[in-house]
Amino acid sequence: MARLIQNRQRHILPGFGLNMGVMLFFVGLLIVLPLAALFMHTTNISWSKFVDIAQDERVQSALKLSFSSAIIAALINLFAGIMVAWVLVRYDFIGRRLFDSLIDFPFALPTAVAGMTLASLYDHNGWLGGLLKSVGVQVVQTQAGIVLALVFIGFPFVVRSVQPVLADMNQEIEQAAKSLGANGRQFFWRIVLPTILPAAFTGFSLALARGIGEYGSVIFIAGNIPYVSEIAPLLIAIRVDEESGYESAAVIAILMMIIAFILLLLGNVLQRWTRFYQK
Repeated sequence: MARLIQNRQRHILPGFGLNMGVMLFFVGLLIVLPLAALFMHTTNISWSKFVDIAQDERVQSALKLSFSSAIIAALINLFAGIMVAWVLVRYDFIGRRLFDSLIDFPFALPTAVAGMTLASLYDHNGWLGGLLKSVGVQVVQTQAGIVLALVFIGFPFVVRSVQPVLADMNQEIEQAAKSLGANGRQFFWRIVLPTILPAAFTGFSLALARGIGEYGSVIFIAGNIPYVSEIAPLLIAIRVDEESGYESAAVIAILMMIIAFILLLLGNVLQRWTRFYQK
């Protein structure tokens, strides 16, 4: 009787069969089915034509720009997010709650609004753009502007992934490390960093995934110049609007999915490796 009650307490939601069915239905409907439809559409494209589209100079330029910008922005967010999360957790200062609430602002702000705001701010006539122009730095219509937009929309992912781990860290560990003669730098590199690495890689992967497919916040600040500041999602939209360009758009989308899957898989492997290393 006690064992039956214990088993019932473990399963708050309905049984495994129903939960699995609901999960498979939504995953299949929202993810698997659209991806399968895209792959099925490319089956009508010959391999030689697929290779020609993939080797197109404009396509390769857009893919390199999108993925390199997303990786750079995710790395910036990784280091900056860890530092910001550390300050929010470890220090108490005036306006900390307000600053903490502003971290989530990019989640609520429409990406198009973010792109327009950044473009007007960093334009050569903008507040910051004019100052940067005086020292010979241009942000708008360059990769720097794209990275800036991706940093803006991906920054909360790392902070919100690392912050709970830092908050749950046992303070007695720090006291024990100090009692053994460890300084602040040794404590961070040998205790704090290994503890937060899995969460940091999770935030990095989320920021990277968001940056790869980002569209709205980028097109306003990028200038969308072919071979210079044209991202792959924009090129897909351009090819769809062209006559007989849907095949080209499908090939670019397939390439983006393959590369994104490989990058995210590597991120998950690193995350699992850090968790295994902790054990």
